[in-house]
Amino acid sequence: MPTRRQFIRQVSVASSLGLIASSGLLPLRAFAAGDDDWFMPDEGERQRHAFIAFGAQEAIWEDFTADVQAALGRIARAIARYQPVTVLCREDERELAEELCGSDNTRFLVTELDDIWMRDIGANFLTTEEGGLTALDFNFNGWGNKQRHSKDARIAALLAGQSGARHLRSELVGEGGGIEVDGHGTGIMTESCWVNGNRNPGWSRDDVEAELKACLGLRKIIWLPGIRGKDITDAHVDFYARFVSPGVVIANLDTDPESYDHEVTRAHLEILRNATDAEGRKLTVHTVSPPLKPRKSPFSRNNPDFAAGYINYFVINGAVIAPQFGDREADRAAFELLSGLYPDRDIVQVEIDAIAAGGGGIHCVTHQMPWV
Repeated sequence: MPTRRQFIRQVSVASSLGLIASSGLLPLRAFAAGDDDWFMPDEGERQRHAFIAFGAQEAIWEDFTADVQAALGRIARAIARYQPVTVLCREDERELAEELCGSDNTRFLVTELDDIWMRDIGANFLTTEEGGLTALDFNFNGWGNKQRHSKDARIAALLAGQSGARHLRSELVGEGGGIEVDGHGTGIMTESCWVNGNRNPGWSRDDVEAELKACLGLRKIIWLPGIRGKDITDAHVDFYARFVSPGVVIANLDTDPESYDHEVTRAHLEILRNATDAEGRKLTVHTVSPPLKPRKSPFSRNNPDFAAGYINYFVINGAVIAPQFGDREADRAAFELLSGLYPDRDIVQVEIDAIAAGGGGIHCVTHQMPWV
């Protein structure tokens, strides 16, 4: 089946650019001078809502569509135990979304959708110490015009309107999965997705860095090389490195020598262990490795793009929603590590194999709005 990590679903660049133009998403300067008190809070700060896009469709997921929908439902129900969750769904799938995602602590927002990747299509919410709210739009273009995205490109603006936030667009093209911040001035990004002609032609890394700092309220960005062309995202950071708290990072360490991530995760680890944050603190780096023996299923069998990464978890109020892959030893090690890193939160492991079959994880299909 076509997966998010394969390029089977590509459309031509010319066609995709037409879709972008028709959506009205033209890049604008994100912030005027004097707006430097806006910042993107850490994911672990108190949240008002979580978001999920119930957008799986047979044209993309084929025989796995129902399984993906069921996995989205499991994630939504896990989140709703701790905080409100908003499920975006098509009008003709509202009843199915309610059945699978539940109705307790859940609201449903009817809209058109192309796919399920909420992290990349949603608004990236910024706030101020005084409680202002801005929805920042990074002009989603289907990860560099690799997939149809005209409907998903409108979701950030929709969420801005629904939340009453100021809606602003960056001059950059990018995705939420490419952003990792500590909420205190430091970001981690991969060059492979941001400094890339399929999103930002003609931009140098210095240019990209200046805009990201202005947009997200950052003082320092730690750049990881990433790897281009191996997955549709060109190596989003949320599969490689996450802030646990200021100065503390969890990094993916791939132990499979046959994996294309084997060497790049070691390069990332070397960079992170020698890096300092915006406050000048040397980072404390913990590592987590993908399972070597995930459960055998139609989703993982003969699928080199099966994204079995524990690092792609979602931090919410009172819990961490994390994947489990049926490898008892690896699942337990990930649970114990996360329990130690997040001692005040429950670690809730959810089976998401169908989503992983498409190259994504729990963080990829969720997003959040901070409490203001």
